[in-house]
Amino acid sequence: MAGSKPPALDFRGVGKAFGDTVVLDDFTLTVAPGETVTLIGPSGSGKTTVLRLAMLLERPDRGDIRVLGESITNVSAKESRRIARNLGMVFQQFNLFPHMTILQNLDLAQRTVMRLGRSAASARSIEHLEMVGLRDKADCYPLQLSGGQQQRVALARALTLRPKVLLLDEITSALDPELVGEVLEVVRKVTAETDITTLLVTHEMRFARDISDRVVMMDEGRVIEEAPPRTLFTKPSSPRTQAFIRRVLDH
Repeated sequence: MAGSKPPALDFRGVGKAFGDTVVLDDFTLTVAPGETVTLIGPSGSGKTTVLRLAMLLERPDRGDIRVLGESITNVSAKESRRIARNLGMVFQQFNLFPHMTILQNLDLAQRTVMRLGRSAASARSIEHLEMVGLRDKADCYPLQLSGGQQQRVALARALTLRPKVLLLDEITSALDPELVGEVLEVVRKVTAETDITTLLVTHEMRFARDISDRVVMMDEGRVIEEAPPRTLFTKPSSPRTQAFIRRVLDH
């Protein structure tokens, strides 16, 4: 359709290997603007590598990757930095500076990446700490917070940069089980109340079912099948998907 927006993320026949280990093999996936897509699959299926490629932390060996319509496959370092400003990523680990307060951690990213002044950065930091329910922790240090609270701070930090695409890599895997819910609730709020495109990796199947517009099953570096969550979780077409979902849900 004329005037329609390009995909937020577009992977076309992407291949990636580390030494002799093939991680992605002809990986192809398109994510529309504003869509929430979840990657599921066994460990080693290439899910995290997809996110790292999108974030320009790795380069593909073959194929093409486009972010908001721009190819990122062979761009210069300067162009990479420009394109990466549209992207936000939250990792398994919180990656907060322990010697800085929560407010300082959030301010630093904005002042470094966006060149915001101190007052503008702090105002935006407070706004996003309120969004994740941690306004009262602004003057605390990371080690004074629980793991769930630290991960919510990491989410707030990513959101202060106003990304158009948010990449979430197993953000609850380092948390105690009782802390998982508070982080997932923040992600649910972000996807419901903003137009940010979200691509996430998780083993929380019920969460994936609740939050996703589409769920993508990966195995051996390829897309096995993709469908709306209601379809994929109740009537998966691939025996591989059926076995994986049964094993994870039983566990």
